[in-house]
Parts: sequence; C-alpha cells; structure tokens
Amino acid sequence: MSFVFYLLAALTVAGGLTAVLLKNTVHCALALTVAFAGLALLFLDLDAQFAAFAQILVYIGAVAILVVFAILLTKGSETPKDGVFSRTWLAGLAIAAAVFAVLGWAVLQTAPMLPRDTAAPTVTVDQIGRALVGRYVLPLEIVAVLLTAALIGAVIVAMHEKERAK
Repeated sequence: MSFVFYLLAALTVAGGLTAVLLKNTVHCALALTVAFAGLALLFLDLDAQFAAFAQILVYIGAVAILVVFAILLTKGSETPKDGVFSRTWLAGLAIAAAVFAVLGWAVLQTAPMLPRDTAAPTVTVDQIGRALVGRYVLPLEIVAVLLTAALIGAVIVAMHEKERAK
C-alpha cells in the first residue's frame, strides 16, 4: 500500500476519532465532515470515482451540511462549560477500538478468499450519470424533494422551539 493511502487513512481515522471525542456538537459535525472527505479521497485513491463523487455530494454536500444546520438551528450548538472533551471519552475510545478490531479481523479473514485478478468494470461514471438524468430522473427528483422537505421541517421545528423559549 502506498504512502498516500496511509495518509488518507490517518486523516479519516483522525476525523472519526475527533467526532467521537469532542464535546461541542458543531465541532463534532465538522470533524465528521473531515472523516467523510477522507473516505471520498480513499475512494478516489482506489479508482472508484463514482463512489467518491457520491460520497462528496451525498454525505458532505447534503448530510453533513444538514447536520450542521440542524445543530445550529436548535439548542444543540451551545458551548460546553466544562472542557472540550466529553467525560466518557475513554469509553468511546474503547468502543471505537473494539469495532476497529472486529472489522480488522473480518477483513483479514476474508483477504485470502478474494480473487487476485478482477475484471475492469464495464459501467462508467458517464453511463451512470446518463441513467440518473434519463431513466432514473423521477427517483432522483423524489429524493431531492424529500431532502428539501426535511430541511424545511427542521427549520420549522427550530422556529417553534425558539418561540417557546421566549
């Protein structure tokens, strides 16, 4: 494996650990965005362009931004008063290490069973894009309307909470 892979893996793990360990929810959401970006870069490093661009558009462009807006529109963005790290950071670190160990064990157990020579994919990113704006345009638009409705609903809920607080 190359140096670039290890660098991107370290970025992704650091973003994930930071999202778990920090106490301020806005900082956690931004660290989660860094982890998503690291995953997208790992996909690009593995020559999976469609998965990388889907990661960028869906997770960074929609989910992470929606999480940040939801946090900022509700009372979840208040600054913690007793330090930056959560009191349960050790338990979170232990759980993350256990999950990493189980996933690592599963990958190492399946590595000998993987085929050595794989055929190049026959579907290109261009064909997928043409299918999304052609044959699958209705489901794509339905997902866009659903995400827009969720964002509007979050704004309305946040407005009602702020009116109750006054």
